[in-house]
Amino acid sequence: MDGLEILSQFFNKAGKDTRIGVRHIGLYVTLFQLASEQGFDKPLLTFSSKVMKVAKISSTATYYRLLRDLNAFGYIFYRPSFYKGRGSEIQLAVAFSL
Repeated sequence: MDGLEILSQFFNKAGKDTRIGVRHIGLYVTLFQLASEQGFDKPLLTFSSKVMKVAKISSTATYYRLLRDLNAFGYIFYRPSFYKGRGSEIQLAVAFSL
């Protein structure tokens, strides 16, 4: 599945989902861009500081709330890393049920 299809599915689903706000969309698009740079073929390994900078999120509490929401709502799969030297694992959920 190419990037355009992934974004199209996301926006189709998010447009119908009243729980999703502009901040969720901004974070998802940032994760999409970072995953795109890695080729979508494996989970994204990244650090919160990098994602927050690109997504223009200044509060760690907001970042983690949005990330947990996207995970709970089925837009991403999030596996936190509790080790300082290893990034968290994030994968975009591409098989949306529309």
